[in-house]
Amino acid sequence: MTRFAGVYVALVTPFTPDFEVDYKRLHELCEWQISQGVDGLVPSGSLGEYATLTNEERAKVIDTVVEAVKGRVPVVVGSAAPSTKQAVEWVRYAREAGADGVMALPPINYRPLEHEVVAHFEALNSVGLPIIAYNNPHDYKTDLTPDFLAKLSRLENVVAVKEFSGDVRRMVEILEKTDLEVMVGVDNLTLEGALMGATGWIAGVPNALPREGVELFRLAREGKREEAMQLYRRQLPLFRYDASPQLVQSIKYMMELAGFPVGPTRPPRLPLPEADLEGIRQAYQHAVAGAGKAGKPE
Repeated sequence: MTRFAGVYVALVTPFTPDFEVDYKRLHELCEWQISQGVDGLVPSGSLGEYATLTNEERAKVIDTVVEAVKGRVPVVVGSAAPSTKQAVEWVRYAREAGADGVMALPPINYRPLEHEVVAHFEALNSVGLPIIAYNNPHDYKTDLTPDFLAKLSRLENVVAVKEFSGDVRRMVEILEKTDLEVMVGVDNLTLEGALMGATGWIAGVPNALPREGVELFRLAREGKREEAMQLYRRQLPLFRYDASPQLVQSIKYMMELAGFPVGPTRPPRLPLPEADLEGIRQAYQHAVAGAGKAGKPE
């Protein structure tokens, strides 16, 4: 049975104008996402600006999401931290809070040796919560290749991978060499990933357009290629921003355009230049052209 099937939105963290975490808005965001049909929620990932949060804020973000969801969809918590000990503590916190799994990066502070990566995941595995290994060789030093994942998949709680290498062929090879579930890790490979066998998508842009993302992934998984292509072509200009270092600012601005503002990003992330905002506005209008807009709470 697939544990993490469908669209899991990597939640942004709402902030007030003075950069305090807006927990009320986060609760509303969870309610809206669920009402639009998403399959799961992922707090405290990079899109959630976890690295700018204090430990107290991060814990409260996790608690807020779990409490808002009330078991209606799975919650998968981002567990990235500078040390293995800290990452293990976040996995334990997620388990005690009632989360359904964690999304776990390899060691993030330097280029680790293979046995160090294995030891890191062994420590996380010992907590007993299902793990989605996160492969992001663009932003971090480790590439979890299909052969490497075959070794990690021997750990009983490593059950899936968020594949962010950008090479869709990797997804096919992972499915051939492991029993892991494959989740699309970058929005602009959503259609291709689903057609190649990915059963899940940890999504960014669906923070702003959840219903449209859910429909796209459903159609692609069902093999309805032409219908899926129509949605994909409309959303692809927006999806490309998910692969940019400025993805957090971009997606928060998309949410403003969608009528669900979530405040600023915390420095060092600053507001985007006007030329970039105009590009996002045009891409957003292209995405929603001809589509009914989902109702959003004020």
